[in-house]
Amino acid sequence: MQAFEGAFTAPAPLVVNRDGVSPVIVVCEHASCFIPPELNALGLDAEGAKSHIAWDPGAMVVAEGISNKLDAVLVASQVSRLVYDCNRPPDAEGAVPSRSEIFDVPGNRNLGQAERDTRIALVYEPFRASLASVIAAANDPCIIVTIHSFTPTYNGKARDVQLGILHDTDTRLADAMLMNTHWHTSLDVRRNEPYGPEDGVTHTLRENAVRAGLHNVMIEIRNDLITTPREQDAMAATLSGWIISGLRELGVAIPGEEA
Repeated sequence: MQAFEGAFTAPAPLVVNRDGVSPVIVVCEHASCFIPPELNALGLDAEGAKSHIAWDPGAMVVAEGISNKLDAVLVASQVSRLVYDCNRPPDAEGAVPSRSEIFDVPGNRNLGQAERDTRIALVYEPFRASLASVIAAANDPCIIVTIHSFTPTYNGKARDVQLGILHDTDTRLADAMLMNTHWHTSLDVRRNEPYGPEDGVTHTLRENAVRAGLHNVMIEIRNDLITTPREQDAMAATLSGWIISGLRELGVAIPGEEA
């Protein structure tokens, strides 16, 4: 086994419901705030290491709910995005951020290339390989849906948007989902907010779906809407319905659903 400079022990990516029959593959890149103990919490205090800068609170539970409701495979990282952000390519500065919003991450400051390469090898590459393996084993058509959450305020500014339907150059599924959302919810739902492709957040979509011509969408949920199990389950049900409706608009059948 190859030895890496500054190596640590990282849990493997989690694959849930591997035998799911849905054409949808659910992805949660920021599912966990786990920082390997060898990295000494990256120099953060206990509160910072478990805060939103380390992961997307509530996203994994919602992703699991969608996986369950659609009988879809779910692929999730089990390592904090502060160790390596699996929704960023290795050459992106933000893949190993030394600062997140207004918070410094001391353990990521002044990393050498060898240390960055270790993070890539032990976190990103296993995640990339796991997702690629799941996609390769999936039946056609294959649809990629990534689930994220965001904070109600950012750099001191309140965010009115409650749900973001995000896309890169392939707008098909996002268009179909946005077509009827205003009829079915009072939530403030917007396209490519609070982030968009220009912010570098669509790497998973580009890498695994856009290049292959697969339907895809990224969903951002304001995290104050998914703080309780009831809210998380309700959000999973809502989003599952929108995904199904969007795919129907595109002529994609969902096993177990009426045409």
